[in-house]
Amino acid sequence: MEQTTNVKLLIVEDEVVTRQTLTRLFQQEGYEVFDAADGRQMEHIMAQQQIDIIIMDVNLPGQSGLELAESLREQNNIGLVFLTGRDSDEDRLLALELGADDYLIKPYNPRELTVRVRNLARRIEQINEPRENQVDGSKQYHFSGWILDCDSRCLFAPDKKMFRLPKSEYRALELFLTQPGKIHDRDTLVRKMLDRELRPNDRTVDVAIRRIRRHFEAHPETPNLITTIHGEGYRFVGDVDIKVAS
Repeated sequence: MEQTTNVKLLIVEDEVVTRQTLTRLFQQEGYEVFDAADGRQMEHIMAQQQIDIIIMDVNLPGQSGLELAESLREQNNIGLVFLTGRDSDEDRLLALELGADDYLIKPYNPRELTVRVRNLARRIEQINEPRENQVDGSKQYHFSGWILDCDSRCLFAPDKKMFRLPKSEYRALELFLTQPGKIHDRDTLVRKMLDRELRPNDRTVDVAIRRIRRHFEAHPETPNLITTIHGEGYRFVGDVDIKVAS
């Protein structure tokens, strides 16, 4: 089939038949597809190719998919979909907390999988499209030289460097920006981020805040925007201007 998208897809799956089936499925959808049986092969391909989306199993030889997700999280513009037989809520929530964009259970519906990946691909293509070609109208939050774009879920630094935020971090930052100056406790934040209740010894919120702060801290001119209110939660202390992209 003629290629219909510029998105490059990487399948990371140790089961040969499943890997081959997924490769054919997405080639038929018009993607340029690469495949790997484990994390080492994945890293080798990624050193040679600019991969846009990874579809990965959790159970892999060597490093598990969840372990690999932690390292992939540092490469902010890669979409990540887990396709796995592990159906526990704990695994699914951990994957999403690590920055996965989606989590599907085997056996899977090929149509559902391709639709979900296509939606993710569209968002990534929108992110990578030259600014002058993008459709106007996306709501944006402007603060201290930074921009959070709601349509693409991207954070833009003052030097224009772009970070594609995982859903949980995007939701947390959006909550801060819609209510600057308000203290948000961990219960509120985890419900906003992951649609669940806070658990005992749950550090999900703290990890997400640390990752958001890391973006800000890489730019010394940025003030401390998210402050810790001990015993209460976190507060955004900057000024925010809401605009519509034009």
